[in-house]
Amino acid sequence: MSIATEVRHAGLQDLVALLTEQNAAKVDVIAPAAALRAVAGAVHLAGVAPVVDEHGVTTVDGQYRPTAAADAQLAAKLDIPAGYLKRLRRDGRTDLWDANINGLLHGPTDPMVSGTPDERTFLLRLFASHRPGQPGVLRAVLSDRYGVIDHLDVLTAVLDGIRMADADVQVRSADLTATSMHCRVFSPKVRALAPGFLAGYRNPFAHPDFAADRRRAARALAAGRQLAVGANEQYQHGSEPVVFAGFRFSNSETGHHAVTLKPELVVQICGNGLTLPLFTSTRRHLGERLKTGVGAWSQDTQRKRLAVLTAETRDKVAEWLSPEFLAARIDELEHRAATPVTRPEQAIEVVSKQLGFTEDERCGILAHFIAGGQLTAAGIANAVTSYSQTVTDADRATALDDCAVEAMTLI
Repeated sequence: MSIATEVRHAGLQDLVALLTEQNAAKVDVIAPAAALRAVAGAVHLAGVAPVVDEHGVTTVDGQYRPTAAADAQLAAKLDIPAGYLKRLRRDGRTDLWDANINGLLHGPTDPMVSGTPDERTFLLRLFASHRPGQPGVLRAVLSDRYGVIDHLDVLTAVLDGIRMADADVQVRSADLTATSMHCRVFSPKVRALAPGFLAGYRNPFAHPDFAADRRRAARALAAGRQLAVGANEQYQHGSEPVVFAGFRFSNSETGHHAVTLKPELVVQICGNGLTLPLFTSTRRHLGERLKTGVGAWSQDTQRKRLAVLTAETRDKVAEWLSPEFLAARIDELEHRAATPVTRPEQAIEVVSKQLGFTEDERCGILAHFIAGGQLTAAGIANAVTSYSQTVTDADRATALDDCAVEAMTLI
């Protein structure tokens, strides 16, 4: 498959172009277990009717290479230890991979062994290859009650909600992984000074090694500098402690996450995004049981789901991108910001153990903490959110940002 499935720090236009390309290759089917067979480490579909949609007629029967996520979902559906299935693929033991999958889907071939075929139906999310003889991609193996909401639909619904709220926002960056989409927006007009939270903080990306680790997430956030001038504070140009109001939204097409909206504070001097998980709004991918076949889900139900998401976005944008909300969140942070960190290595080791950071993450956060020069609890939060910008796994980077406020409270 030549379709790109991952991108980090993309702009809105690039994201839309990639999602549009993916949509042209997407095929969703509700298929019985009997239609699936493992062949040489791939999944072969047989007896599934062709898809007829705006893209034409797509033959579904054929071979599909599972992604790592789909492998894990197959393991979960069939009650196979995920680590075992992963090891079989890693070691090239596709014979055993096939035997495990087929034995549990179709029952034992030996009449002396007890067992029955799996009678469930699954929602299979696929990328068709559109190339004769080339396998497609099995993206996900989901419940037939999974409520399908695609990335492009979520993106459109959220942007519609922003327009309905009449908010002046910019999309600062977006990430796409094999399992999720993450998109970050901020309002250049809703900004405030956070001198307590950013006291003594230096931009760690002024260091050339750190700058080389990070792709530029968005253009420089220069609009807030006039705010510092208006406050009659003598800040060095480029180091003003300006924080913008923003929010993130995320979606999964493959069953790993719900649609989520969460506010964040964006630090001007380095582009750190400090999410506020306490205010997260979550919408699960759950729907009515889907019938066997292609396109069996209700388009009317889909439109209603997206209309609710648009209305919710409108309301959340009005709340989160307000000067009052921003001021209240900064005030809460600054009550904890000044707690001194006198022994950085020990402090970050404790935080890392509490929050489950890996050894590489611990070392990276410590390096960013030192480069930031802020020997306080706020420095811990800023180190987590600056380090996350250098992490290539966008899902993990988002998880790190969600930990930053909690990391600050552990000091």
